[in-house]
Amino acid sequence: MSAQLSSSASPRAELTLRGVIIGVVITVVFTAANVFFGLKAGLTFATSIPAAVISMAVLRYFKGATMQENNIVQTVASAAGTLSSIIFVLPGLILIGWWTGFNYWTSFAICALGGILGVMYSIPLRRALVTNSDLPYPEGVACAEVLKVGAGGGEGVSAEAAAESNRAGLLAVLWGSIVSAVFAVVVATRVFAGDVVHYFRVGGDKGGVTGFDFFLSFALFGIGHLVGLWVGIAMLVGALIGWGWGVPHFSALVPLTGSMADLAGATWSHKVRFVGAGTIGVAAIWTLAKLVKPVITGLTSAMAASRVRGAGNAALLPRTEHDIPIGQVGLISLVCLLPIGWLIANFATTAGNGLGDHVMALVVAGLIFVVLMSFFVSAVCGYMAGLIGSSNSPLSGIGIIVVISAALLLVFGIRSALPAGSENALVAFALFITSIVFAAAAIANNNLQDLKTGQLVDATPSKQQWALVIGVIAGAAIIPPILDLLNHAYGFVGAPGPQRANALPAPQAGLISALAQGVIKNNIDWSLIEIGAGIGVVMIILDEVLRRTTKSAHLSPLAVGLGIYLPTQSTLMVVVGAVAGWWFDRRADRASKNPEATKQLGVLLASGMIVGEGLLGVVIAAFVAFSGKDYPLDLVGDAFASGPALWVGGVAFAVVMVLLYRWVGRLAQTSTNA
Repeated sequence: MSAQLSSSASPRAELTLRGVIIGVVITVVFTAANVFFGLKAGLTFATSIPAAVISMAVLRYFKGATMQENNIVQTVASAAGTLSSIIFVLPGLILIGWWTGFNYWTSFAICALGGILGVMYSIPLRRALVTNSDLPYPEGVACAEVLKVGAGGGEGVSAEAAAESNRAGLLAVLWGSIVSAVFAVVVATRVFAGDVVHYFRVGGDKGGVTGFDFFLSFALFGIGHLVGLWVGIAMLVGALIGWGWGVPHFSALVPLTGSMADLAGATWSHKVRFVGAGTIGVAAIWTLAKLVKPVITGLTSAMAASRVRGAGNAALLPRTEHDIPIGQVGLISLVCLLPIGWLIANFATTAGNGLGDHVMALVVAGLIFVVLMSFFVSAVCGYMAGLIGSSNSPLSGIGIIVVISAALLLVFGIRSALPAGSENALVAFALFITSIVFAAAAIANNNLQDLKTGQLVDATPSKQQWALVIGVIAGAAIIPPILDLLNHAYGFVGAPGPQRANALPAPQAGLISALAQGVIKNNIDWSLIEIGAGIGVVMIILDEVLRRTTKSAHLSPLAVGLGIYLPTQSTLMVVVGAVAGWWFDRRADRASKNPEATKQLGVLLASGMIVGEGLLGVVIAAFVAFSGKDYPLDLVGDAFASGPALWVGGVAFAVVMVLLYRWVGRLAQTSTNA
């Protein structure tokens, strides 16, 4: 076995300066891509595997590089795939008109402090949800396998074969990025249409309306490949519920006064999304119910390890059990709460509307809420990440539960003591508190996945935990300027002021802010939430039946909820990518000498697609912001863009996708035979 796989106590490269620098660079790049794409499509992607491949390709040229050092790089960089999920909440302050931009230091502090709390809270959960758990951790296991093969540690894998595998993986990421970026540029020129949109009546002249928006996006296609067939099918079921039943049903209840597109969009935004919120909320609570026992077990194990350390017997613990000591965890958590308290106090005193008169009560209650709710969501998110992977874990569902809880507490605790007209300030305060908790949830969603990878490659948990703190700070540093750039370039759908032609949907932020407003202003239609909850219960039962009676079929209630409240622009291409990825994997099983290697290259190709389009989107956003034009790269007129560009873009997309899959298949055969 390779010396890199040795678990002896001899010194080895693990948490190194060069590894941290490489990880930070990857974090900055991937965070920018994730922020843009999350606001556009409502989905983000896990960056651990592509980061590991890039890290191995770079560190192979340095003397003394180890598999554990590569693991640290992907641990730092994985913060990009999770902390960027703060975009599901923070833009809500823009949508309600409370902010006009993203103050750098305030936004940085929210992301950094909440993220560090997420790291700390996930440490006592590690033994319950990683060490003493049979959760599959699909992305953590896959990343560990990539690291093992890249290090030449796989069974029967030579150094030459490992080098060839590294080269093939890097090529897959690079070409996926290049192709998706080039296609995005052509779409920006409008030579290729960006999407195919059609709305129509259902049930005759007096019936409702519905439609679809089929977005030609390699990044969405890549996300579909990564989430897999059954999550894609669940999202399709949700889309059919939302647009096959919900939009036609509710739109039929009001007269058609404008265009069908306007009526369908308004119906989805004001009615159907709340049905999806109910489905997601019930699914998240169901997940929580499974966590009570493992969480208690994990806390007991953490305290036992602390007693071993306190007795001076830390050396008796294996390397894979060396967490940051529980005393330091508590101290760091307390240190984080001090500036969080200041942030809450500053927000309350500057908000006006009477909040400043209750600043002490708001700070104390806010801190208690952050402490308790952050641990609660960390446990839920860690479990969900272990069950279905970080990419599939529905953080937005957690955001819904948190913001409704915060809003209800404000309604019962302080609203009656405030003057009339203070509702918007309370909505803003609820979103502000939720954003801190959500940052903790996002990082906990990822941290346990990384720790599973570390367990499988003989890494030291404490070093990974410090590496993730570094990644949190790096991600928090880049998120605010990217958010501000995109806000000024495109704006967000539903924000006050004139709407830009290419405003970013920011679907989760819109939904969460709407829920906060509905609870505090008492104008929410709870019947819609109840309908969604009923759908969630049915989906939970159906999912359990499928899991117990079939080998692999399941229907994630959380994914169904996502399909209901995400626009079809965000879901349909994901479904296509999920089916295509399933076909690719089936073909690899039948025709490839090394099916797993072929499938892994498919995963890396899909990851590259997401990175390329996401980064290009940020660049184009800069052009939009500085030019003041919605289409600064426009090369054709409206007639071509709405006519020939539709079929030209569609055919080009399909042809390129087929060619890429065929190329990856040949690349896998070449690297296997090397």
